Amino acid sequence: MAKELERAGLPTVLVTCLTNVAEMVGANRILAGVAIPHPVGDPGLAASVEQQQRRRLLLRALEALTVPVEAPRLFAVGS
Repeated sequence: MAKELERAGLPTVLVTCLTNVAEMVGANRILAGVAIPHPVGDPGLAASVEQQQRRRLLLRALEALTVPVEAPRLFAVGS
Protein backbone atom coordinates (compact mmCIF):
# COMPACT_ATOMS: atom_id res chain seq x y z
CA MET A 1 0.00 0.00 0.00
CA ALA A 2 2.86 2.40 0.79
CA LYS A 3 4.17 1.92 -2.73
CA GLU A 4 0.78 2.85 -4.25
CA LEU A 5 0.46 5.93 -2.06
CA GLU A 6 3.94 7.02 -3.15
CA ARG A 7 2.97 6.47 -6.77
CA ALA A 8 0.00 8.82 -6.20
CA GLY A 9 2.36 11.49 -4.86
CA LEU A 10 1.88 10.93 -1.12
CA PRO A 11 5.16 10.30 0.68
CA THR A 12 4.97 7.42 3.15
CA VAL A 13 7.07 5.72 5.78
CA LEU A 14 6.51 2.03 6.42
CA VAL A 15 7.23 1.12 10.05
CA THR A 16 8.03 -2.57 10.21
CA CYS A 17 10.30 -5.11 11.81
CA LEU A 18 10.36 -7.07 8.57
CA THR A 19 12.62 -4.60 6.81
CA ASN A 20 13.95 -7.14 4.31
CA VAL A 21 10.41 -7.90 3.13
CA ALA A 22 9.65 -4.17 2.84
CA GLU A 23 12.77 -3.72 0.69
CA MET A 24 11.83 -6.70 -1.50
CA VAL A 25 8.38 -5.27 -2.23
CA GLY A 26 9.84 -1.84 -3.00
CA ALA A 27 8.60 0.37 -0.15
CA ASN A 28 10.54 3.63 -0.48
CA ARG A 29 11.02 4.73 3.12
CA ILE A 30 11.33 1.92 5.64
CA LEU A 31 11.66 2.59 9.36
CA ALA A 32 12.85 -0.31 11.50
CA GLY A 33 10.27 -0.96 14.21
CA VAL A 34 10.79 -2.14 17.78
CA ALA A 35 9.72 -5.80 17.65
CA ILE A 36 7.53 -8.04 15.51
CA PRO A 37 4.54 -8.27 17.88
CA HIS A 38 4.72 -4.54 18.71
CA PRO A 39 6.50 -2.55 15.94
CA VAL A 40 5.73 0.86 17.44
CA GLY A 41 6.05 0.16 21.14
CA ASP A 42 6.74 -2.26 23.95
CA PRO A 43 3.90 -2.86 26.41
CA GLY A 44 6.39 -4.40 28.83
CA LEU A 45 7.98 -1.02 29.49
CA ALA A 46 6.84 1.56 31.98
CA ALA A 47 4.30 3.89 30.38
CA SER A 48 6.62 6.92 30.47
CA VAL A 49 9.49 4.98 28.88
CA GLU A 50 7.25 3.55 26.17
CA GLN A 51 5.89 7.04 25.44
CA GLN A 52 9.46 8.30 24.91
CA GLN A 53 10.21 5.33 22.65
CA ARG A 54 7.10 5.99 20.55
CA ARG A 55 7.94 9.70 20.33
CA ARG A 56 11.45 8.94 19.02
CA LEU A 57 9.97 6.57 16.44
CA LEU A 58 7.39 9.12 15.30
CA LEU A 59 9.94 11.94 15.05
CA ARG A 60 12.25 9.72 12.99
CA ALA A 61 9.36 8.80 10.69
CA LEU A 62 8.57 12.49 10.16
CA GLU A 63 12.24 13.15 9.37
CA ALA A 64 12.23 10.29 6.87
CA LEU A 65 9.27 11.87 5.06
CA THR A 66 11.45 14.85 4.18
CA VAL A 67 14.16 12.74 2.52
CA PRO A 68 13.81 12.35 -1.25
CA VAL A 69 14.27 8.71 -2.27
CA GLU A 70 14.48 6.91 -5.60
CA ALA A 71 14.76 3.37 -4.26
CA PRO A 72 14.03 1.60 -0.99
CA ARG A 73 15.90 3.20 1.89
CA LEU A 74 16.09 1.89 5.43
CA PHE A 75 15.90 4.35 8.32
CA ALA A 76 16.56 3.51 11.94
CA VAL A 77 15.78 5.41 15.10
CA GLY A 78 18.89 7.26 16.15
CA SER A 79 20.57 7.31 12.72
